[in-house]
Amino acid sequence: MAAPRSFLWARRIFLTLLTGFVLLPVYVMVSSSLKPLQDVSGTFRWLPSGLTIRPYIDIWSTVPLADYFVNSVIVAGAATVCSVVIAVFAAYAVSRYRFRGKRVFTVTVLSTQMFPGILFLLPLFLIYVNIGNATGIALFGSRGGLILTYLTFSLPFSIWMLIGYFDSVPRDLDEAAMVDGCGPLGALFRVVVPAAIPGIVAVAVYAFMTAWGEVLFASVMTNDTTRTLAVGLQGYATQTEVYWNQVMAASLVVSVPVVAGFLLLQRYLVAGLTAGAVK
Repeated sequence: MAAPRSFLWARRIFLTLLTGFVLLPVYVMVSSSLKPLQDVSGTFRWLPSGLTIRPYIDIWSTVPLADYFVNSVIVAGAATVCSVVIAVFAAYAVSRYRFRGKRVFTVTVLSTQMFPGILFLLPLFLIYVNIGNATGIALFGSRGGLILTYLTFSLPFSIWMLIGYFDSVPRDLDEAAMVDGCGPLGALFRVVVPAAIPGIVAVAVYAFMTAWGEVLFASVMTNDTTRTLAVGLQGYATQTEVYWNQVMAASLVVSVPVVAGFLLLQRYLVAGLTAGAVK
């Protein structure tokens, strides 16, 4: 049965308005990044009077953006890899084995997501400082400390999400792999992990985006040499002036890795790769 014509027109109008609402901020960012500073600081014009790529050149010298970019890539990449690896082993153990305290563990892991991150700021700060004073291991102000901090956010959700994906993988696949001579780890890497690629990719994207755009902990746990992009963008605002065109240009530049990664991995985010695995 065909949909009514009024419904089709209403859907088109709604989708058009929604598209405009989403693309409007992007247009403002792009147009502002191509304007001279005096044009951005004045009255906003929808059609710029003149275009220049100078802001995209100046963003690298106004602040050490390249150093911030390297720090963000290292921190976000390491946090993502560690989160995925640990979550895979933890979720596989919970999904495939029975042990005392299993339900308590899963509930505890999930309940940690109820607390706002700011509650952990002062405890982590004190822990890192005390560890540094006692052992000489510099966690405060280092990339390693920031990676551990981001793991406390991404790991609980990653474990909980992968438990559901691993539960959806038929256990017959594990048994068939073990009949062929695989051990538990062999069954995990040869059967379960390939079948749960959508969940693993979703966890990786979540962990990377959480680390890439985090501001609060990065502003406290870093110094001038380990500062990340999310905090480094504040350097375009001085006591006397704000370089709005460079802020917009830098925001677009730092968004490229996330957007490109999402476009490359979006086909893996569709679940259902395990359909028909067992005949």
